[in-house]
Amino acid sequence: MTKFVKGNEAVVIGALYAGAEGYFGYPITPASEVAHKAAEYFPATGRIFVQGESEDAVAYMLYGAAAAGCKALTATSGPGFSLMQEAISYMAATDIPTVIVDVMRAGPGLGNVYPEQADYNQVVKGGGHGSYRCIVLAPGNVQEMCDLTMLAFEKAFEYRTPAIVLSDGQLGQMMEPLRLPKVEMPPVDTSAWATQGTPETRRNLLTSIYLDAPAQERMNVKLQRKYAKMDKAFQLAENYLCDDADVVLMAYGSSSRNARTVVDMLRTEGIKVGLFRPITLSPFPIDALRPLAKKRLFTVEMSAGQFRDDVVLHLAREGLLPAEGVGLINRMGGMLIPVQDIVRAVKGAL
Repeated sequence: MTKFVKGNEAVVIGALYAGAEGYFGYPITPASEVAHKAAEYFPATGRIFVQGESEDAVAYMLYGAAAAGCKALTATSGPGFSLMQEAISYMAATDIPTVIVDVMRAGPGLGNVYPEQADYNQVVKGGGHGSYRCIVLAPGNVQEMCDLTMLAFEKAFEYRTPAIVLSDGQLGQMMEPLRLPKVEMPPVDTSAWATQGTPETRRNLLTSIYLDAPAQERMNVKLQRKYAKMDKAFQLAENYLCDDADVVLMAYGSSSRNARTVVDMLRTEGIKVGLFRPITLSPFPIDALRPLAKKRLFTVEMSAGQFRDDVVLHLAREGLLPAEGVGLINRMGGMLIPVQDIVRAVKGAL
């Protein structure tokens, strides 16, 4: 069955099929339709919907519900995501699985409601205090807004960590056909760790405070081992016409759509261009990027180069950073990147 929906609604549909039991939200443009549709669909299907009084309150509602083993989610945009950082840090420290959708808008400050990708650092690098990070999935179309929300729940519970679906204002607001999932994901057994106020879960303890420094260090080492396991086992990326490419554009989210158009346009002119689209931003898909390191590389992004800096970091760690570096094609402030701007940059490099 196919439905014509906004990306924000596709998130809610994906959450329902993932077996989500609760939505805790505070509306903020351009993510408000996620809360609107959750308010409609969750109670109608016997699930919980709560609108909190602020993003801080919502984040801790999410924390409490997830600690009890509830499949729960929220959605917000840049300013709201900033306010949730403390609670996300607590959830990462206590191995609590949950899903957060960030529909990015322009900033800094209050900014505007147009799409941008400048939340990259605080989302991918762990914007709160301490040495932690989350799973981060980057959809590129409405179908993936649904599918990657489902995957976020799956991986959040597999690794017991917060998972973030990193979208933007264009993907959230645009409408495309959505193929509905065929089946709902099965329930997850959380009895080994959830705290539900019952005799069976009395033994379970979720805490992030260790007054003994060596114990705090052991907790941190345990987290880093989990992240190393994630890095090895869970990397997703799409390579589009990269094998024979002389130039590879690297982009995620809305920017990847314009970059793909450029690839198709320049191929008709005999210019060999490809697209590398990371789907997991954390873990970063370095395994798929590694074979492309000798090509001319550009990031295409709606930020000042946060994604480019991350690409440079991962290539440098591998000893694969090209001598000419990694080029940047970008716009900021909620401005989409015109196809012709990307075309000019590629032709200029050649």
